Amino acid sequence: MNALTCARVVFPEGFDERAAFEAPSKGWLSAQVQMKDGRSYAVYFTDPARLQQDLDENAQLGKPYLAEPGLIVLPQVTVEAVQDTVRALCVQGFFDHLRADQVDERATI
Repeated sequence: MNALTCARVVFPEGFDERAAFEAPSKGWLSAQVQMKDGRSYAVYFTDPARLQQDLDENAQLGKPYLAEPGLIVLPQVTVEAVQDTVRALCVQGFFDHLRADQVDERATI
């Protein structure tokens, strides 16, 4: 599939130049990936330092784990890195394996 037409990143409402500038400092960004066919997936981009901070904070709160829908770890969270990663994952078929409308009964505890 063509990387340019496969999917696009839909940034949160109000995401502007300042938010794009601050994203690398924050180390995370939540967004949506919208496929050409209209399917949409929530994704959460984070860098390794922020990932460790969040895991440490969770552990202090008695939750020794970190789980985010659509977690994608990047060396640095920039708009360019997010867009490039979504294109690459789309071409690889990554999003074809995600089904937002289907619940895996085996995952129910």
